[in-house]
Amino acid sequence: MKTKFCIVLTTTNNDDNKKLIVETLLANRVAACIQSMPIESHYIWEGKVCSDNESLLVIKSTQERYAEVEKLIVEHHSYEVPQVVKLPFIEGFNPYLAWLEQNTRL
Repeated sequence: MKTKFCIVLTTTNNDDNKKLIVETLLANRVAACIQSMPIESHYIWEGKVCSDNESLLVIKSTQERYAEVEKLIVEHHSYEVPQVVKLPFIEGFNPYLAWLEQNTRL
């Protein structure tokens, strides 16, 4: 089943970078809504186990705009290899989905 909408996840450990990513995605209308929340990340980087306090960005968009979301995140992100993960979804409250689509139109 083809899906029309998606959620994109990324993280950052820098409040200025978080603000830049959020403002860029919204200004370019590739995301209709972005939620951020504090998280602890544990990962392996360059062979070492690392831990960071980060912000998780939950970005609501459409499949059609995903490539632009990814491009803008990578262009503006402070990480060498940022997390950019797309999660498609197939259902939701119809008025919300209509609002999401309206606010990410080309």
